[in-house]
Amino acid sequence: MRHRVHGRRLSRDSEHRKALRKNLIADLICYEQVMTTEAKARTLRPAAEKVITLAKRGIVKGKDNPAAEVHARRLTASRISRFRIREDEDGSRNDVDVVKKLFEEIAPRYAERPGGYTRLVKIGKRPGDNADMAVLMLVED
Repeated sequence: MRHRVHGRRLSRDSEHRKALRKNLIADLICYEQVMTTEAKARTLRPAAEKVITLAKRGIVKGKDNPAAEVHARRLTASRISRFRIREDEDGSRNDVDVVKKLFEEIAPRYAERPGGYTRLVKIGKRPGDNADMAVLMLVED
């Protein structure tokens, strides 16, 4: 029985789970959607919501005290992977600062929303190993 046992192990040790979570949250912020297994998406969703809420609160507190926003940015940078290389349709590669995108684009978009920034859509089974797949995406206003 798994009474009072929190979280999923995902067949990984703790450091691997932590790295997986950081990378998936960074991909979600960079691409605004991630296709992964349902178990990983269910694990990722609360962590991503908390990072977005942290950014929102940092922006609000940063209006009165700029040090509070810097503190929120540093906390966010410790909880997600900082940079991503994104390839455009024409094949060019761009470096994306994930924390900057979170604080300048994504968090202001959800300024008036009290929560529920992500949507989990089940898309069926993966052909290779029959794993349940899902798309985790940021909600549009």
